[in-house]
Amino acid sequence: MLARDFKTDVLPISNKLLRFAIQILQDEEEAKDVLQDVFLKLWQKRDELEKIENLEAFAFRMTRNRCLDMIRSRRTISIDSMKKVNFAEEESSDTDHLDMANSASLVRRIITELPDLQRAIIHLRDIEQLEFEEIADATAMNVNAIRVNLSRARKKVRDEIIKIQNYGITENKYSASKVL
Repeated sequence: MLARDFKTDVLPISNKLLRFAIQILQDEEEAKDVLQDVFLKLWQKRDELEKIENLEAFAFRMTRNRCLDMIRSRRTISIDSMKKVNFAEEESSDTDHLDMANSASLVRRIITELPDLQRAIIHLRDIEQLEFEEIADATAMNVNAIRVNLSRARKKVRDEIIKIQNYGITENKYSASKVL
């Protein structure tokens, strides 16, 4: 693959890959690092890319795998840093709750609390608008398993929204708070 082919075939999907990485990592700078790593690997494998049937799905899979590697590497955190996070959450102001009233941000927050696999699938299907077959290529999963996980993810999001609308409470790992 020549440089011009790489620019026309691979670089146009960079925004999709970046949004996908941000969705998984919840950190734009880390997502940009992941994207840079993925493009570097794709460039190094540019001669083999012509053999790949669905380049976009291959790039999504590479991005997902690199994001999961980053998450695994940062899982070990000190107790002191956890105390700081818990303390900061306890002192959140009412303005934080007002910001969460925005339904789009509420849905995004609920999606971030989904398990990794469900979060990735709902992002690929509902945000990136990929077909089930493309998601299957990107995740190495069966289409039926993707449908089941997507259904479960959507149900969890729907149930959380209904719970918030009916009771005005959101629950997370650390505390319960009233949404204004």
